[in-house]
Amino acid sequence: MPDMSASASLAMTHLVSFAKEVDEDKVTPGVLGFIVFAAMALAVWALMKSMSRHMNRVDFTQVPDPKADQPEQSPADADATAAEADSSSQGAKKQG
Repeated sequence: MPDMSASASLAMTHLVSFAKEVDEDKVTPGVLGFIVFAAMALAVWALMKSMSRHMNRVDFTQVPDPKADQPEQSPADADATAAEADSSSQGAKKQG
């Protein structure tokens, strides 16, 4: 079986030389940045899952509007109808 210590030392030599090449003045997000990003990703996932559940509970069947069955009246017709209703209510008061 070949000796693994030689390949391990060679790998460590490459890693150490790579670490020296990294600029020490360079700012990186690091582990804290990754943790914050991961927490935000989990929060967005949870919110989307909750929204999906709420949207599945909504009943989209529409009940027809009873006022939609009646034809629309112009303002002049509405005033005439209101005047007729007032006169009929006054007539009902005189009879009663």
